[in-house]
Amino acid sequence: MLRFLTAGESHGRGLVVIVEGLPAGLAVTEARIAGELARRRLGYGRGPRMRLEEDRLTLLGGIRHGRTLGSPVAIEIANTEWPKWEREMSPAPGRTEKPLTKPRPGHADLVGMQKYGFDDARDVLERASARETAARVAAGALAKGLLAELGVDVVSHVVAMGPVTAKAGRRPGPEDLGAVDASEVRCFDPEAEAAMVAEIKAAAKVGDSLGGVVEVIAYGVPVGLGSHVHWDRKLDGLLGQAMLSIQAVKGVEIGDGFDVAHRRGSEAHDPITWDPSAGYGRESNWSGGMEGGMTTGEPLVARVAMKPLSTLNRPVLKTVDTVTKEEAVSFRERTDVTAVPAMGVVAETMMGLVLAGEVLRKFGGDSVAELRRNHDAYARSIDSRPPAGS
Repeated sequence: MLRFLTAGESHGRGLVVIVEGLPAGLAVTEARIAGELARRRLGYGRGPRMRLEEDRLTLLGGIRHGRTLGSPVAIEIANTEWPKWEREMSPAPGRTEKPLTKPRPGHADLVGMQKYGFDDARDVLERASARETAARVAAGALAKGLLAELGVDVVSHVVAMGPVTAKAGRRPGPEDLGAVDASEVRCFDPEAEAAMVAEIKAAAKVGDSLGGVVEVIAYGVPVGLGSHVHWDRKLDGLLGQAMLSIQAVKGVEIGDGFDVAHRRGSEAHDPITWDPSAGYGRESNWSGGMEGGMTTGEPLVARVAMKPLSTLNRPVLKTVDTVTKEEAVSFRERTDVTAVPAMGVVAETMMGLVLAGEVLRKFGGDSVAELRRNHDAYARSIDSRPPAGS
């Protein structure tokens, strides 16, 4: 089983991620992980923190001479702004001189304070912050590297920013990822890109924030990942949980999801075809590459909706001071107008981690070479099986 665990706070000394279950022999470099972390920092509308902070990596364990050892991999991402926060975030005994008592609507602040008995929202927000996703992306770089060994690529692009929506059906392939990342908003539709940038500028001008939708696509996914036999083995369920765990994400759909709910059955399912040279196929992919909780071999497609950020650049969100119980406006820290383009990179990470886990469950192997052999043997067997009853 592939699993990962992150630790650390947004303004703490750093973040740590441990990834367990990777086979031995996977090529890993700091440059590859740093490249994924740099992609997480992309996007028009990001705040000054993206310019001030750097993602300084240290590979702490599980890797020798550029390859995994089969033991847990540990990675540290240092906080370059730690000296500014050392007193406020010190682990030594003491108390803050500046407690945050005006929780933000839409954030974990108030609920966390109530749940854990805190009198300072910072005890909640530091861990609830999306800064934690940097550790996830580091883990995801390893997962996507493993998937690449089997010919699986995961890409994402922004399909909606606030009210602006990209043209339907224009979907990037693995070879287009560079072009997507070169877009100011990671959008594959140039016309929509310009409108999205204009929408972000308009929101920034009045100190507001924007949400949006990204589409994540995995190409080259083997047939039969996931299972129909238990609720917690269904791959669409695993993907939904993984995507909804991303900070500020409020909705996920697989394939045409909500749209197919409005169609008749004759227009909602993907016709099955047979080609002697290529095997089974589908005339469409409305299901998003998933049937019965299992992958069909078609591109795996998920769309992920992110709400507008709850920290605004103008004091308008009504709240209550937890000390005086008087009406107030919520506090603010450095924030973005939107983080939707970056969320797409995180969504790639979560899809990559889920798929890598299912690949290891399906094919096993203590080394990458053994994993490839098992995968290749299965792939050869899929289209050579005789029809049922023969």
